[in-house]
Amino acid sequence: MRTLRRYIGRDVLFATLLIFAALLALFAFFDLIHELGDVGRGNYTISRALLFVTLNLPSRLYELFPVAALIGTLFAISQFVANSEYTVMRASGVSLAQVAWSVLRVGIPLAAATFLAGEYIAPPAERIAQTVRAADNESRVVAQQFESGFWFKQDLTFVNIRTVLADMSLSGIRMYEFGDDFRLKAVRVAKSGTFVGNGQWKLEGVQSTEIGPDETRVTKAPVYMWTTVLRPSILNVYQVAPERLELGALYDNIRVLGNNAQKTSRFEIAFWNKIFYPAAVLVMMVLALPFAHFQRRQGGLGFRIFAGTMIGLSFFLLGRLFSNLGVLNDWPPLFSAVFPLALFTAIAFGMLWFIERR
Repeated sequence: MRTLRRYIGRDVLFATLLIFAALLALFAFFDLIHELGDVGRGNYTISRALLFVTLNLPSRLYELFPVAALIGTLFAISQFVANSEYTVMRASGVSLAQVAWSVLRVGIPLAAATFLAGEYIAPPAERIAQTVRAADNESRVVAQQFESGFWFKQDLTFVNIRTVLADMSLSGIRMYEFGDDFRLKAVRVAKSGTFVGNGQWKLEGVQSTEIGPDETRVTKAPVYMWTTVLRPSILNVYQVAPERLELGALYDNIRVLGNNAQKTSRFEIAFWNKIFYPAAVLVMMVLALPFAHFQRRQGGLGFRIFAGTMIGLSFFLLGRLFSNLGVLNDWPPLFSAVFPLALFTAIAFGMLWFIERR
């Protein structure tokens, strides 16, 4: 049985990696075509476009692994069926559960690789890619929620940041400080700011207006150290989509926005998606097994590959749909993130149960 497990696992792994390489190359080609439209604008050259596409590959890797696992497993199982090897396996007493375990033994390392790529490789590569994309204009704005800029609240201080630049530095900062009686007591205006660590930002060109009960005093300072819970990891969401951030950055956004009574559903859904998404690799591989029981007259290899592609696309689109619906309708974040995966898991095991009972 050990030899058979290795044989099945080897073919499934080889087919999955082959399909994955093909999908990765295809999507990289599409990304390059998209970037060629901007080549020649400013200092954006073909070499910079190639670098941008290369840095986007880890994000594509993370997104495509479940689909590649599904199609790769379908391809390998279809070969077993076409060569009558699968029939011999089952006739020799190999159960469907044993076949599934042989496939899952390959899927577990792939799921772990998916998590590591999405957590430690894709987010920093995505940030570097956006920096490369903006390098033709160092003052390019990457964050501006409203016409007035980005607003942030901490305790009784309201902060308006006009723009967040590609290097995560700030420009056009205004701070409105209120007292316990909710009366405005100070306004600080700074030209720019950079994060220096330990929860501090170095603001430059600062003008402070302190409003007292009897008089108003205006002072100027070249540098002002601002201590706040605002971190570059929170601002990263305006450079990188929440779905592509690491768990730590998502947690920071949830904590800060939650403390300021702001909506956190998108970040919470992205957080739970990040945790459960690698399990989709295993679910997709199990979902491929029932197709081994289709007879050749019911569809050959081409049909199985087409079916796998459609199922993978359905899973991807359903996940996006529930993420967006969860944000719009304030559904529980855990439900919005897990329901598509739970649905496909139920379908996979339901099909296996039906085949085994039949």
